[in-house]
Amino acid sequence: MDIPLNNKLAIIQTELKAKKSRFNAFGKYNFRSAEDILEAIKPFLLKLNVSVWIEEKYLGEYIIQSTAIISDGVQKIKATAVVGVDSEQKGMQMPQRFGSASSYGKKYSLGNLLLIDDTQDSDALNNHDKTQKPTLVKNTPNYQKVVDAMKKGFNIEDVKKKYIVSHDVELDLKLNK
Repeated sequence: MDIPLNNKLAIIQTELKAKKSRFNAFGKYNFRSAEDILEAIKPFLLKLNVSVWIEEKYLGEYIIQSTAIISDGVQKIKATAVVGVDSEQKGMQMPQRFGSASSYGKKYSLGNLLLIDDTQDSDALNNHDKTQKPTLVKNTPNYQKVVDAMKKGFNIEDVKKKYIVSHDVELDLKLNK
């Protein structure tokens, strides 16, 4: 009897260990990349007779959608992440900006599919600014105040002066204005 795909995925989700093999010298923290996650999942592919891949789609307005897919050849389970390309990123050419956003999208779609929790990851909480600012969290009164302010003309840079804004929250704000 073959194991259903959702059970195979649950096995991977509970047993997968993706190490943080990359180091950010500027922020002085270790982080995991999409490549680290893909390397960690390889032992499960033949063992559970599944395949995993990532599809990307450009949504326009500097937005990339990454979808991680697991399949047993019959069924598919997907998880998506949507990331914005920072068109103002200093020190990078536009292809590098897209590549960076693509890497984040892949990492987070895989993380969503495989239940990799990056909340304790310095990369997820990165704040090179030494001042302590509160983190803007979706579905909170402060988040709604920011959405309202952006509808009245405030921009994301104004918001970042007051709050730590994650990639996902920034994208939501851009979509909600």
